[in-house]
Amino acid sequence: MATMQMEPELAKHLFFEGATVVILNMPKGTEFGIDYNSWEVGPKFRGVKMIPPGIHFLHYSSVDKANPREVGPRMGFFLSLQQRGLMVLRWNAVLEEVDLSPAPEAEVEAMRANLQELDQFLGPYPYATLKKWISLTNFITEATMERLQPESRQICAFSEMLPVLSMRHTKDRVEQNLPRCGTECKSYQEGLARLPEMKPKAGTEIRFSELPTQMFPAGASPAEITRHSMDLSYALETVLSKQFPGSPQDVLGELQFAFVCFLLGNVYEAFEHWKGLLNLLCRSEEAMGKHHALYVNLISILYHQLSEIPADFFVDIVSQDNFLTSTLQVFFSSARSVAMDATLRRKAEKFQAHLTKKFRWDFEAEPEDCAPVVVELPEGVETG
Repeated sequence: MATMQMEPELAKHLFFEGATVVILNMPKGTEFGIDYNSWEVGPKFRGVKMIPPGIHFLHYSSVDKANPREVGPRMGFFLSLQQRGLMVLRWNAVLEEVDLSPAPEAEVEAMRANLQELDQFLGPYPYATLKKWISLTNFITEATMERLQPESRQICAFSEMLPVLSMRHTKDRVEQNLPRCGTECKSYQEGLARLPEMKPKAGTEIRFSELPTQMFPAGASPAEITRHSMDLSYALETVLSKQFPGSPQDVLGELQFAFVCFLLGNVYEAFEHWKGLLNLLCRSEEAMGKHHALYVNLISILYHQLSEIPADFFVDIVSQDNFLTSTLQVFFSSARSVAMDATLRRKAEKFQAHLTKKFRWDFEAEPEDCAPVVVELPEGVETG
């Protein structure tokens, strides 16, 4: 890990008050990072010291010993570290991952007593990027972290997938009305249909809140279905009351958690959840008036998130279907309403001006949402 300049008083304070994470036996050449910084591990690496208390994301990629240029998928885990805390972890050479099992208390205390001798093998926390990290995670509480992280606590860029039905034997395929394995496919579609249905290995999924697929209440009239499909406040309130009862601001912690998992953990499913949650928040005009403090904080979160994404990210992913610009266009249109809180209205105007200047996005063109909305009515509901 590269050395960094730090004021002596700050360094002394962090040395005695900061947390330490010891990682034993991590192979040389492994790509390792904490929060917004990463390095290539050297032969003396034993962990990180002087870590400010709070939520942190440690991530790594194993390297092929025979071919160091071959880097494995990124893996990572969140930690909630306390003042003067010490965590001792080990590298599992068989699984090529950090073993998150807690070390025996006696070993931890022995390591604590030996910290000064261990100091030369510990890299200092990259304090220069701490403010940036806090701006990306200030709504992620320890409770949010525990609720969302996988049961295994390991977050992998590519989840291990298993077939829903093993179908190891010919009779298993016969029972599912599937042809024998050696039977030739007659079309591309048939080939796709033969592929087994897959699901993530139990305990490895990030436990995101389930977002509704139906945006209106059961028994809604055609007019109500149309209204709830244009203003998603009913669906958002359903999520807030079910997943965040009494604390709707916690939805912002989940938004940040998803963003960090995508940006630093390379988890594409997290990006899809971030999109879904953001879409729900930005297209809920009635909820904006009710939860104006939440939306003021949402603007601050988006300001920092969009500042950290590389410029080509928008070209390669977001601009593919123009998701972000069209979603924010609806949000800014709602925020301009005279019924909205004045603070929210002013902050939305400044944020829109900032994005227009930085990315040259046009929020004044007529949005696609102004086109007639085609709503699928539930079976049995008639327009009369």
